[in-house]
Amino acid sequence: MPRDWSGWSRSSLLQTERADMPSDPPVHKPQDQRGLGRRSSLPAHLGGRWLIAGCLLALAQLLGQGADPRSVEAAEWSVPFGGNAYAVTSKPGSNDGLERGGAEVRWHDPETTWSVWFHVDRPTEAEVELVSAETGGRAEVVLTIGDSAVTAELSGDDSSTARFGRFPLAGPGYVKAEIHGVRREGGAFASNPVLRIRSETPDLAISAVTTNDGAMYYWGRRGPSVHLGYSLPAEKEIEYAYGEVTVPEGEDALGSFFMANGFGEGYFGMQVNGPAERRVLFSVWSPFTTDDPTKVPEADRVILLRKGEGVRTGEFGNEGSGGQSFLVHPWKAGLTYRFLTRVEPAGDGTTTYTSWFGEGESWRLIASFQRPRTDRHLTGFHSFLENFLDTTGNVGRRARYANQWVRDTEGTWHPVATARFTGDATASGGHRLDYAGGIEGDGFFLRNCGFFSPPVKLGSVFTLDPPPAKRPTIDLESLP
Repeated sequence: MPRDWSGWSRSSLLQTERADMPSDPPVHKPQDQRGLGRRSSLPAHLGGRWLIAGCLLALAQLLGQGADPRSVEAAEWSVPFGGNAYAVTSKPGSNDGLERGGAEVRWHDPETTWSVWFHVDRPTEAEVELVSAETGGRAEVVLTIGDSAVTAELSGDDSSTARFGRFPLAGPGYVKAEIHGVRREGGAFASNPVLRIRSETPDLAISAVTTNDGAMYYWGRRGPSVHLGYSLPAEKEIEYAYGEVTVPEGEDALGSFFMANGFGEGYFGMQVNGPAERRVLFSVWSPFTTDDPTKVPEADRVILLRKGEGVRTGEFGNEGSGGQSFLVHPWKAGLTYRFLTRVEPAGDGTTTYTSWFGEGESWRLIASFQRPRTDRHLTGFHSFLENFLDTTGNVGRRARYANQWVRDTEGTWHPVATARFTGDATASGGHRLDYAGGIEGDGFFLRNCGFFSPPVKLGSVFTLDPPPAKRPTIDLESLP
């Protein structure tokens, strides 16, 4: 179920810390200057020699310790498992994984492999470490980045660190760090594990999910949601919206919601709900703002007027409340499906929302809802692509959204040729950068998740030239 993406805004980018550098240069007060003058009260011809000797001594000490003079410029980043890791392999029946929205990491099994992702904006070399809270015993773990695999040990004490050394990191783009355990003495391989990355590359930026404020670990692992907001003809009242969606084969990842017809009060599209279950979903929000549908006053409840054969209906919550309908239907990747939505004010302060699902040449009714305290035709026509499972945000998905049309109250169909590409707070906040949208052939596309690169700039506007030419041929009066 999507978040209300229109009004979300959260802060974003991974914060860096400069190691071994004060945040501001020291400021000497007048008495400090006088003190320095007294301590420097040497004959002029000796003062210069003492200054040179002091500089040489400091440099010798630095080199004698084996330090790289550039190390004072090293920056450090933390990449917590909670917002950036996926348990990609584990033995059957393993209890390893993330709990409480990523706030708890369970890692007990040596057969569990984690993939941890972060984004670098340029090629670099970096030192990589694994930091853990107390586990009660030593643990040996292996880190693999690219072709390099390194084994290191955690002591099991609080804030113990496994140092893996330096790795080349290809960029710009996402880096995958794979980690698995070898043996352990304590209760787990690591507790609250965090990857720590240090690099001296000037102006390097590394992006990841670094905070759990607002349940960001959960939203971050789900990945960014992306949208196409369509431009509609001016000064026209829009009654019908039509669109077509094609999901390429192999792009129908578990947890995907390919939303075709979105409007100001709801949405209509198709989902991948399980390995053997797919749905066509149509929902309308209540005008009463609450995440608990039981708290919606009777006068503000969305009322089901009718539904199609095999369609299940009920109420939903957690992202606002309203009426929901869905059809369990085995739609297939590689085929094109049609979506038609009608928004019709009744003239009594309510508006009726009806959606039909088109497969081949046939149409089937999904549902018709009445929304109170609403007196307007269709507004905010849009499409979106989201992942609603936090366990599959490492898997990519995409869809083609094409041949969009709207029909005004005078009966004229208008092609939709322009769309604005936007993202939710996970995207706009820089927590995830694996998102794209634009023009594909004679239609639009959306893509998200899977840690691909580069992203498409949010706010980009795309116009089809020529505009869609295949006007819908639908006998509206004979629809079920």
